[in-house]
Amino acid sequence: MAEDEDIPLSGGIRQKLVDTKQAWARDGRLLTGTAGDPTRDRLPPGQTLVKDWPVLDLGVQPDVTPDRWRLRIEGLVQAPVRLTLPEFMALPQTERVNDIHCVTQWSRYDNRWQGVRARDLIEMARPKEEARFVSFTSYDGYTTNVPLAEFTRDEVLLAHSWEGEPITCQHGGPVRVVLPRLYFWKSPKWVTRIELLREDRPGFWEVRGYHNNGDPWLEDRYG
Repeated sequence: MAEDEDIPLSGGIRQKLVDTKQAWARDGRLLTGTAGDPTRDRLPPGQTLVKDWPVLDLGVQPDVTPDRWRLRIEGLVQAPVRLTLPEFMALPQTERVNDIHCVTQWSRYDNRWQGVRARDLIEMARPKEEARFVSFTSYDGYTTNVPLAEFTRDEVLLAHSWEGEPITCQHGGPVRVVLPRLYFWKSPKWVTRIELLREDRPGFWEVRGYHNNGDPWLEDRYG
């Protein structure tokens, strides 16, 4: 949680859900044993197409009002970044349309996002030469990780809007990460801290049996 913000939380960690998903990882649930090709296959192996947008979280939802949201980009950077929501919204804005894929087996096509390119934010922070990985922290305490090169791909956004409307709290508003090339647990809701690291730091699900990479076409569900 951000050091200078006391954000109220509702609910509590649903331990049964966590235990169930850890059991899925141990048992290899949902794995088909096949690999896809994103240049050929729009739907990754084992996925089912949905029209709605399922809500998935750990049972905890932070009450992050727009006036209290803060973003920090720090760690191995030359110019640490601290942004309020108005400052974030004043940055150059980008729209992207992409598909999303959840490790729980659903995929949704043609999601229209608006936000700030991750690449632009990282350029503001001026990474040090030794920075290789990114660790995300959300207001609910959730963490996850990706290589810096993955985070700075052109399609990656910190998004504030979905389908022309502000992203709701249940889906991670006011700002969430959108890394469409990976399973969606790698796209944290309610993001507040982005830390650049020399060494990789596995996050919440990665230390509980989930794959460190999360590539849907390689079925990187668990590992």
